[in-house]
Amino acid sequence: MLSTVRIAAISAAIVAVAATSTAAFAQKKYDTGASDTEIKVGNIIPYSGPASAYGVIGKTEEAYFKMINDRGGINGRKVNFVSYDDAYSPPKAVEQVRKLVESDEVLLVFNPLGTPSNTAIQKYLNSKKIPQLFVATGATKWNDPKNFPWTMGWQPSYQSEAQIYAKWLMKEKPDAKIAILYQNDDFGKDYLKGTKDGFGAKAASSIIMEESYEISEPSIDGHIVKIKAANPDVLLIYTTPKFGAQTIKKTAELGWKPLQIITNVSASVGSVMQPAGFDNAQGVLSAAYAKDGADTQWNNDPGMKKWAEFLDKYMPGADKTDGGYVYGYGAAQTLAKVLEMCGDDLTRANVMKQAASLKDFTPDTLLPGVKINTSATDFAPIAQLQMQRFKGQKWELFGDIISGDVPSE
Repeated sequence: MLSTVRIAAISAAIVAVAATSTAAFAQKKYDTGASDTEIKVGNIIPYSGPASAYGVIGKTEEAYFKMINDRGGINGRKVNFVSYDDAYSPPKAVEQVRKLVESDEVLLVFNPLGTPSNTAIQKYLNSKKIPQLFVATGATKWNDPKNFPWTMGWQPSYQSEAQIYAKWLMKEKPDAKIAILYQNDDFGKDYLKGTKDGFGAKAASSIIMEESYEISEPSIDGHIVKIKAANPDVLLIYTTPKFGAQTIKKTAELGWKPLQIITNVSASVGSVMQPAGFDNAQGVLSAAYAKDGADTQWNNDPGMKKWAEFLDKYMPGADKTDGGYVYGYGAAQTLAKVLEMCGDDLTRANVMKQAASLKDFTPDTLLPGVKINTSATDFAPIAQLQMQRFKGQKWELFGDIISGDVPSE
């Protein structure tokens, strides 16, 4: 029989091992950019240049994390949000992201905006194993966890959105002659591909014209005149905000009235429809996944009440009709959720693991029925949209929530 002394010694040893294991299990884990007190988040966005209308997104995210910090931070840590202007220029994007990683030593790069800029930084960030998280572009290629495990999208893919337009047109206007105006880069070409995939065998007969423009062009009026001469019934406007506003305005100036469908990323009332002229924008179609701050139907919506209170306190004077404020808030809320899920394991690998574990997450700003879901093989958080029509000074939703069916790579 074991002596009482030996039993006591063994018991003490077991307790010691258990205590050590618990300590190891509860041990805080950090990569560069995280500590007991801080989480450093990097961002690039065009505060200047041809896509500067999107700058409001970065400002909203900065304000959102200020609100989070005022409430005690995330799991007791303050978010240090470092955001730089890349002017929608890929070389500048590379320079600024290197600065974020090598000088500022951020934990991750969050919501970098624009397809060309994200394309330019993707290989660098993946080679360094740094999250390129919730990129602010709907290019389909961000959903490729096998080849780019450190890159994840956020908004619906452009191809999914374009497929939804094509499906709607085939059903509602099967004999329409369609012209496409698109930006001559990955952004525009993704929409073009999605449209053709959506039309399938009918693409060749339905699409009578494809006209591209360069982001560096000051005006695209000449392209609109050229498209009008082909006399299409439908004009698909696959542009960024500045050029979307120009297109709607020029079409009206020419006295030309095709059915116009504009990208979700250029559907902002404040930065596109208003500059184009509300009279000119009547009847324009688009698709949405987020609530519209200009729409009074959300006045008593709990989520949009929180959004409006946030703006009043942290961004007083903000134009609530500008969709950028809704977008930035929703994206920042998603990142805050992921960082909260990380607990005390703030390693880059765990950030990506938690980002790929979102189940039916609903930021305050998403339309009812639209939910964020991710997995290890699905890096496309939002994949649903609803059609909308511009009427008066706001968008009106119609039809059902539609899912795009672009498979992951």
